Amino acid sequence: MNRREIMGSGASLLTLAAVGGAARAQPTMETVEVDLRREAGPLEHVWEQCVGSDRAGITLREDWRKDARRVRQELGVQRVRFHGIFDDEVGVAPKGGLGRTMRGYNFQNVDAIYDGLVELGLRPFVELSFMPTQLASGARTFGTYRANITLPASLSDWSALIADFARHLIDRYGAAEVRRWRFEVWNEPNLPFFWSATQADYFELYRATVTALKGVDPALKVGGPSTSAIQWISEFLAFCGENNLPVDFVSTHIYAGDKQDKMFGQAGLYSQNDVIPVAMKKVRGQIAASKYPKAELWLSEWSSDSPAMIAHIIKGCLPYCDGMSYWQLSGTFEEVFIPDYLFKEGDNGWGLMSQRGVVRPAFNTFKLMRRLGDRRLEATGPALAAGGAGGAAVLVWNLAEVQQPAGIPGARNERKVIGQPKRLQVTLKGAKPGQSVKVSFVDQERGSPFPTWRALGSPQYPTLEQLAKIRAAAELPPPETRRLGKAGELVLDLPPEGVALIELG
Repeated sequence: MNRREIMGSGASLLTLAAVGGAARAQPTMETVEVDLRREAGPLEHVWEQCVGSDRAGITLREDWRKDARRVRQELGVQRVRFHGIFDDEVGVAPKGGLGRTMRGYNFQNVDAIYDGLVELGLRPFVELSFMPTQLASGARTFGTYRANITLPASLSDWSALIADFARHLIDRYGAAEVRRWRFEVWNEPNLPFFWSATQADYFELYRATVTALKGVDPALKVGGPSTSAIQWISEFLAFCGENNLPVDFVSTHIYAGDKQDKMFGQAGLYSQNDVIPVAMKKVRGQIAASKYPKAELWLSEWSSDSPAMIAHIIKGCLPYCDGMSYWQLSGTFEEVFIPDYLFKEGDNGWGLMSQRGVVRPAFNTFKLMRRLGDRRLEATGPALAAGGAGGAAVLVWNLAEVQQPAGIPGARNERKVIGQPKRLQVTLKGAKPGQSVKVSFVDQERGSPFPTWRALGSPQYPTLEQLAKIRAAAELPPPETRRLGKAGELVLDLPPEGVALIELG
């Protein structure tokens, strides 16, 4: 069951045992120019809007909440999206029906889940899923937590649940707060292991859901279709337009290895690095051509385990997305199986953090990106530059072609990369000659747990002492101090996938 297919085996891919081996090769040159005197408009930190994370029940765990606290404090993430707020393990609609018939639906665990987010300074991006057994039309399930993926036996009963749910949230958190949340109808209904019914059934579910939510408060923000690989967008917008249904935002998911023939009509059109930005451009065009041209566009699932690819994708999505939700926040993740490893060679799956609070290069990449200001600066080459109250910062990178994780996390035992070391000639126009700058680096060796884990013998179950060493080694290294040349120039050597942040005070 591989829902996000990786690049075809016909591509010629170089297997790198470690990025450091590639870094010893002779670097090629690439030029970056940044004009510190010229603004290019605001830089909206759309990548900080949201992060994804497994299912609702897992947010009650101590390890998950520790990870969430770091993600909020260090990365500036504002929301969390997860599956299954209506799963049986949350207990909203008890199987026997007692809670419904005597006291209405049971929101005790819902409160514990959302209170936990609010206490951390986070907001929910509410994915309305999956079907409580009490309301379900069938018994088909998905995942380790056995989420029911069937349509409701009665749309009116589903609507009553949604309305009760919305009223409860407003009573608890206040209308002004809940209006800042987003309510997304279901998860990937175009995939048979997340939705056992048809497209038409999903559209009717959306109709019932948006009507119930807006009936409680017309200012609540509702959207869909939350599909995989940018599917059903035009059909969804057409259905809503024909039936005068509100659409506050369009949400969809895209992974770099999704099938290009399915999305673009032809396989192999784009590098994996460019698949996600090109897909977002296409969806933005579909929104513009609909009756909802002002609807927000949320990329509510995407991911990459490559620092440079993360930076490149975000830069490419800036013209199109109102929000992005990286998958996923924590290594406390059990959607498909419970991992029997903290780290392994090859595909370690997606995520900002491994289990036991160990950060990954992706976490440190987002940590650097948070230091970018809110006023974008003119830049050419592989760079994203911005100024703010504290000065200016320039993120640069060495893009490589990295085969991305498969649909089942950890399924591959090798990590394949095409790339070479590069020497970046960075010119910062408007900087003072000889000015001191700070430079921070992240790649597969710096700001990464893997070198230390390997040096310790690649343990499957690291001891507490080993974990402490790995955890410390994975943190972002202190910045290096460099001096610019007379023309504001700086030379940086980056391995494949590497990123560097240049900060000017």
